[in-house]
Amino acid sequence: MPGVMDIKRKIKSVKNTQKITKAMKMVSAARMRKAEESMTNARAYANKIYELVGSMADRVEADSHPFLTARKEVKNICLAIITSDKGLCGAFNSNVVKKTLAFARENQGANIKLVCIGKKGFDFLGKKHFEVLSKYVSFGGKITYDEANEIGDRLVEFYMNEDADEVHIIHNEFKSTAFQVAKVTKVLPLSLEKKEAAADETDYIYEPQAEALLKEIMPRYINFTVFFSILESIAGEHGSRMVAMDNAARNAGEVISKLTLTFNKARQGAITKEILDIVNGAEALNG
Repeated sequence: MPGVMDIKRKIKSVKNTQKITKAMKMVSAARMRKAEESMTNARAYANKIYELVGSMADRVEADSHPFLTARKEVKNICLAIITSDKGLCGAFNSNVVKKTLAFARENQGANIKLVCIGKKGFDFLGKKHFEVLSKYVSFGGKITYDEANEIGDRLVEFYMNEDADEVHIIHNEFKSTAFQVAKVTKVLPLSLEKKEAAADETDYIYEPQAEALLKEIMPRYINFTVFFSILESIAGEHGSRMVAMDNAARNAGEVISKLTLTFNKARQGAITKEILDIVNGAEALNG
């Protein structure tokens, strides 16, 4: 059994770790609330622009714009991988990595190229056989719309230059504080769900024509898709880290309880040994 002083040092070390994990949990909870608020505020715009682009796309020919035209042969696929810059957030990053590797296995006939958004994804996938077209590893858990525009413009550039025949985003979709799901979203070419027009649905007359409007709106739609995906990922990161740090603090508490029990047993054993030594010494003197 370890000595009393060794156990005491271990208890102190685990208590210090527990203080850190509790502090990190509180910080993540505060940041998650802000990130979730930003994501919620952006969701209405995301839904509306998706509806608008879908409505106009239904009224034009599929080959009227390169963004709507699926290429006959898909040789190169660009994956925009959204992970965090920091760790200690449970399976948050590994879920995206697993989803990426699964996607690559399902599309073995294509050349997979990566745009890494977040340091953790780049650190792992950048060492694999994938070609990295671009990387963004310094956001630190926050992003502006202008920064997202830069990424979106790069994705469009890769598609228009035929560096990629398809562009997908892989990120964690925010379901709840403790639950995020790795998701693949096809960005280019646009694959909007076709829906039958309802009997009471309003038919709009566009001025200028829908084709001209689509040319202006589609780049904004793509940029906002990137922006919203990153907002979801940031909220999910803080939520996952908050849960991970809460679990770590609970586990530290259990370790402290076990070490304290061991410490008490060791101390009691030492006291009993000292008493026996005194009794044996007294008996030896009397004898």
